[in-house]
Amino acid sequence: MSQLNTSKILKELKTKSGKYKIASFSRFEKLGLGNTSKLPFSIKILLESALRNLDHFQITENDIKKILSWSPRSKKIKEIAFKPARVILQDFTGVPCVVDLAALRSGMKALGGNIKKINPQVPCDLIIDHSLQIDAYGSKNALEKNVSLEFKRNKERYEFLKWGQQAFKNFRVVPPSTGIIHQVNLEYIAKGILKKKIGSDTIVFPDSCIGTDSHTTMINGLGIVGWGVGGIEAEAVMLGEPISMLLPEVVGFNLTGHLNEKVTATDLVLTIVEKLRDLGVVGKFVEFYGDGLKSLSLPDRATISNMCPEYGATIGIFPVDDETLNYYKLTGKTENEVDLIEHYFKEQKMFYYKNSKPPKYSDNIELDLSTIKLSLAGPRRPQDRIQVSNMRSSFNKTLVDFGVKEEKSKKITKNKPSKLANGSIVIASITSCTNTSNPSVLIGAGLLARKACEKGLKVPDFVKTSFAPGSQVVEEYMSSAGLLPYLEKLKFHIVGYGCATCIGNSGPLEDSIVKEINKKGLIVSSVLSGNRNFEGRISPHTKVNYLVSPALVVAYALAGNININLNTDPLGKDKNGKDVFLKDVWPTKKEIDDAINKNVKPSSYKKRYKNIASSNKKWNSIKTSNSSLYPWKKTSTYIQEPPFFKGIQKKAGSIKPLERARVLVKAGDSITTDHISPAGVIAKDSPAGRYLISQGVKEIDFNSYGSRRGNDKVMTRGTFANIRLKNELAPGTEGSWTTHFPSKKVMSIYDASCTYQDTDTQLVVLAGKEYGTGSSRDWAAKGTALLGVKVVLAQSYERIHRSNLAGMGILPLEFIEGESTSKHKLNGDEIFDFVGINNNLKPRSVISVIAKSPSGKEKTFKATVRLDTPVEIEYYRNGGILQTVLRKLCTQ
Repeated sequence: MSQLNTSKILKELKTKSGKYKIASFSRFEKLGLGNTSKLPFSIKILLESALRNLDHFQITENDIKKILSWSPRSKKIKEIAFKPARVILQDFTGVPCVVDLAALRSGMKALGGNIKKINPQVPCDLIIDHSLQIDAYGSKNALEKNVSLEFKRNKERYEFLKWGQQAFKNFRVVPPSTGIIHQVNLEYIAKGILKKKIGSDTIVFPDSCIGTDSHTTMINGLGIVGWGVGGIEAEAVMLGEPISMLLPEVVGFNLTGHLNEKVTATDLVLTIVEKLRDLGVVGKFVEFYGDGLKSLSLPDRATISNMCPEYGATIGIFPVDDETLNYYKLTGKTENEVDLIEHYFKEQKMFYYKNSKPPKYSDNIELDLSTIKLSLAGPRRPQDRIQVSNMRSSFNKTLVDFGVKEEKSKKITKNKPSKLANGSIVIASITSCTNTSNPSVLIGAGLLARKACEKGLKVPDFVKTSFAPGSQVVEEYMSSAGLLPYLEKLKFHIVGYGCATCIGNSGPLEDSIVKEINKKGLIVSSVLSGNRNFEGRISPHTKVNYLVSPALVVAYALAGNININLNTDPLGKDKNGKDVFLKDVWPTKKEIDDAINKNVKPSSYKKRYKNIASSNKKWNSIKTSNSSLYPWKKTSTYIQEPPFFKGIQKKAGSIKPLERARVLVKAGDSITTDHISPAGVIAKDSPAGRYLISQGVKEIDFNSYGSRRGNDKVMTRGTFANIRLKNELAPGTEGSWTTHFPSKKVMSIYDASCTYQDTDTQLVVLAGKEYGTGSSRDWAAKGTALLGVKVVLAQSYERIHRSNLAGMGILPLEFIEGESTSKHKLNGDEIFDFVGINNNLKPRSVISVIAKSPSGKEKTFKATVRLDTPVEIEYYRNGGILQTVLRKLCTQ
């Protein structure tokens, strides 16, 4: 394959809209360069990108050879470079991305370089969807009130994003109140095939993307390769860098049969999450195929792809087929656009037909759709599925775990229980991207609400209800079907268009509710149609949280308590005092299908997405600076210039040794990015709260950590501040506490960090298995770095967080298999030396760790360097991705 040029494999593609050029697999094979037919669908997408972007520098022939050598039996670690076609951001993670781009321009100016080089090199969309908080609910004006509060709270952030929109090329902002990032991506931004003018040719190629939200995988439902990365990785791609990744194993998932009448796509995805977590697919691609695909709508597929992070894979992709084309038509794509998609994938032999023979996969799993049962997941993890018939016994076991005596199920005897009890549902929310992409489950919830209203059922007053659609299109078809009034009658009014409850923006509960919970020490619950239910995420007052379908959100809200068996216990009483059961209000498949066929139309999508960039009057009225350099304001508590480039030199120095390090945090298994990264409410007595008060910010104006992600002074103080974090260095506590050594004083993690940094002490985090599970949160790595942590030593990592640690110049180390902190009897009061950290450091090398206890006794053991590629070694040498990119652009 000596000196292959992309021009050699370009082939003409004729379509209704004209002639284009493609990087042709058939031309590639005719030249005798390799066989592409044996590769899985997703690996072919990686190969096409490598062929098209081949420049013998960022993308090399070696990358192509490695992709071509993919084998289901190969366990060899192979590093490749991948150039995604575009980047998508949400505002929580997107604001710090734009802050860093602005800081890069300031850093470039300080180094005497050209600031105009700091510009996205690929299309980048930022959707403002994570700033919505549910303060108002249960009323017609809830939406207006929440939006007004959103703009008031986020004035500085929105001014900053409008500055970015005019300052940077290739950068588009979708205003607030449009929808959730993933649904906007699915319904509007995704084109299936993208175009690029090169010389006199127009090259067309498959859409692919990375995003700063782990649920970017939702786009896999359209056959588009894409996944979530940390903000720092996304910034590098925006600046023209490829992603350095390991060629993955690909697991084939054979779906057979069809779903039964009484279950939903939510029940299906919760089952898939459970099965794939049991199999173990972290770091792998999953491809779905089989005759079951024909019974799954595109939104069903998108629901499954969306929860890919919950089952741990990098992507969960469906192939392009007739259903894909139908969805593009439904969502308003033109005839020519759909024709181009169809021609491209058929020409490349990547179009999936009913009897398509699957390739050989690294592993295989099968699921008969007819076996799916009505389910929940919880109380703390999305992979812990529970059949509704087993909910009572499951909840009672949970009560025992909390030290509460097992309770008998309390039969609902009236529509408005007056007292809270263990299991009472205080939050019921139809929310987040998992289900709000899917008309079948939303219309199903609306039909259930209609039947419940006709029976005279009501939701108890203590239940905080909300409906946050994934896009405005949902309101369009729910209104057309006449179902919104029934949801509203049950207090499920639209509260906004954005990621709300699932991200932790459920808003405050009524004071009387909180007082009763605290007074009685109750274990109360939330139910939500989202994808995350980690401890402390939904609300500080709900110790148990369950993921359910939108219809079951309504059903459980009516019951008012999670401690029931929906198959046998009534939801309440009808107008005549007769028991009403779930089966009495559950809609039929025909009712749902009829409503979809009549009300979900292309005209709805075209109407709601027309002029979205300028349709929000509040957004249009925001004024901002027109300068190329952002005018940083020292008084701002939302946007601050981060210290990443303070004192940076044009050339990177040598890798410095790691010696005499102390432990800042010692934790167990399954520490999530929610435990690490600041999220949710800012407590008044926390380091971040005290800082804001010192800056003259009133507690009522604290807003959330997510809204202040552009201020490192807030975010660093909030790192490791989750109320459910258990740091073993501060036994008996929860939250941001540690013990400082050698003083042995218990103090906040932030204060201990400052004390250590005053003496130039390097810091370590010790952890167990699956460190960094959860969403891609760049501040989980940024905050860790700014606390002075130089090393994380864990038993295993979730893919995204390990990559982010490397991208922030933190050394991720992994215990040798079978070893751990407990095996080596590490207490956390030791002094650590890491032998072998120098300029000769290699990817995945094994080094020695020496831990010296206060008594002087030394323990020596081995650990693997989880810098997986030479590129990550280079990032580590430079202090991080951003420093690497800045130095490169400055010297070009």
